[in-house]
Order: sequence, then C-alpha cells, then structure tokens
Amino acid sequence: MNAALLARLRAKLAERVQAGLWRKTEARLSHGTLLNLANNDYLALAQDPAVIAAATEALQVWGASSSASPLVTGYTTIHETLEKTLAAWHGYPHGLLLNTGFAANAAVLGGLPQKGDVVLADRLVHASMLSGILASGARLRRFPHNDLNALELMLQEEAPVEGVVFVVTESVYSMDGDCPDLRRLAQLRERFNFCWILDEAHATGWEGATGSGLQEEQGVRVAADIVVGTLGKALASHGAYVLCHLPEVRDALVNFSGEFIYSTYLAPSNAAAALAAVQRVQALTSERPALHQLSRDWREALTAAGFSVPAGHSPIIPVLLGDSAVALKYAHGLREAGFLVSAIRPPTVPTQTARLRISLRRGLTPENLHHFLKAMKGLPS
Repeated sequence: MNAALLARLRAKLAERVQAGLWRKTEARLSHGTLLNLANNDYLALAQDPAVIAAATEALQVWGASSSASPLVTGYTTIHETLEKTLAAWHGYPHGLLLNTGFAANAAVLGGLPQKGDVVLADRLVHASMLSGILASGARLRRFPHNDLNALELMLQEEAPVEGVVFVVTESVYSMDGDCPDLRRLAQLRERFNFCWILDEAHATGWEGATGSGLQEEQGVRVAADIVVGTLGKALASHGAYVLCHLPEVRDALVNFSGEFIYSTYLAPSNAAAALAAVQRVQALTSERPALHQLSRDWREALTAAGFSVPAGHSPIIPVLLGDSAVALKYAHGLREAGFLVSAIRPPTVPTQTARLRISLRRGLTPENLHHFLKAMKGLPS
C-alpha cells in the first residue's frame, strides 16, 4: 500500500483510540442469552411466525435475490404490492421502495433540492439527510433541535428567496427519542409554502392508531409533502420507502436517483416480510397505549434512580452520561449483567453527550425493568 496513505489512516485511527471513540464490529449470535435493548425491532416482529412464513414463501417463489436493479428486472409484483400498501397505509397516493434508509434520504435530499434553494434542517437530523443535503448544492441552515420558534424566524428571513425552501425534520429522533410538534410544523407549512420532508423511521409501528407514525398520532396525517420510512425497524425486514403526494416526485427519483437506479434491488423475501409486518402492526392497535406506557414506566424508573432521562413515550430512551468512557463502562457492565445496550458516542451525537441508547420492545416485563435498574444502580459512574 502507498506509504503516505497508510500513515494517514494510522494517524486518524490513533486519534479515535486516543479520544475513546474507537469502533469495531462484533458478531452477534443468532440466539444469545442477553436481553437485546440495542436493536430497533420495537414490536418484536423479526421472529414473528407470520413474518417469517411470508419471507419463506417468497424465497420459494422468487428465489433469494431480485438479481437485478429495479429498472432492469429487479422490480417485481411483490415490490409493487408493498409500495402501494405502504402508501395507502400512510395516506399518500405514491410510493417508491429503496434499498436502505440512508439511500432513501440521500436520494430525496440529494436530488430534489438544488443550487439556489435553501434547506432548513433540524440540528439533529440523521447523517443520511445531511449527506443528501450537502450533495445537492443547496444552501443549508440548521435550526436548534425542535425549536420551531427559531425555524419560524428563519422562514421569515428566507421568504424572499427565489428558489425552493425545504424544511427537514424527523418525527422520532433516533438518538434522543423525542418528537417535534408536527401540528405546528403543518401550520408553518401552510403559512410559508415550503416543501416539508419528514423521516418517520422510528415512529412507524409505535405511533398512531394504525401504527403509521407520528403524523397519524398527532392528527396531521399526510401533512408532510414527502415522508421517508424504513422497513428495517418496527417492520422487521430490510429496505426503505419514500411516499409523496405528487407523481412527479416518484418519477424524478426513478429517473435521476443513482441510489435507486444503480443497485440490485432489495430481495422479494424482504418485501414479503414487510408486507406481513404491516398487517401485524395494523392489528396491534389495542396494544399501542400499553407500549407508550411501557416507555413512560422505564423513563420514570430511571429518573427516580438518579439518571438523566428525558420524558416521552417513544421506544428510544437515551440515558445521558456525557463522557464517552463512562458510557462504554456502563455498556460493558450491563452486558456482564445480561443486557445488550449501545453506548452512543460522538460523532454520532454532539460532544459531551455520550449516552446509553435503550431500545424498548413489545413484550418487556416489569421484571425486566426491575433487573435492569438493579444492574444500572450497581455500576460505578
């Protein structure tokens, strides 16, 4: 290898080690003994018999791969059915499947805004959104997290802009587990006529009467111009989707998005699993209030034990610890006590906001909470 490149890589990696931010892959067993509070299987559907059966049947019918990009032969009738099912569920007329959530956000935000436009994005939007925005050539302004007063001021300042104004938010934020006021965002959209792009990835399944997300939960269904969602979290599969009101948005992605055009499409078995998961999610309407209460119970118990935890009812609970080394120490101690919890450190989160990220799931018991609290209290800070 080129000596200069090797020296550069070693220096950058050494900096990560020195800062306590070293990352490495760790292979997980199929059936370990740890209680997994780190993944995003919020409704515990990844092992659901109906979801597995649907994927298995699709494997027998379609094989293990789509074997081509979607504009060649990779787009099948089962992909089309899933696309229409997701769109109808959320209340949008048009949808498109993509291979990953990162690809979906990068395609939308890298392809729709352009030079001369301005993008107003929440400070904590996902890295995939920022990647797309920065590639678009549009001017980026970031408003303080969930501060819609600041957003309104920016919208007033940008009112004379000749290009398009985009506003980019999430519904449930992946590292903080909190939510913006979507009703007010919808009102701001009506006043300022911006294009609102909303990522519902972590709300789907957990929020709303039918589980379609926070727009449904907050009573502003279909208010956003474009919704990005994922199949790989509560829907227990793999892939992502984009929903929109206008066919031109879908057509633009199909014709211009490299993320859609140039990759082998997600496997039909993934689409089949997601279809089955949507049906299971819609059938869990009566359970969702209990899921919200589960989140409140864990938050209240952790707060009472002296930990810094925000209020809310999403499945994501951050335990704010500040120091990266402390977060790692807690994660390792919890693993020894039988719990798999992620230590989230910069640059994924802002400096000095390292945390444990607890991902709740359907089926957790009061005994799980009791033992988890006992383990947390027994760890040195």
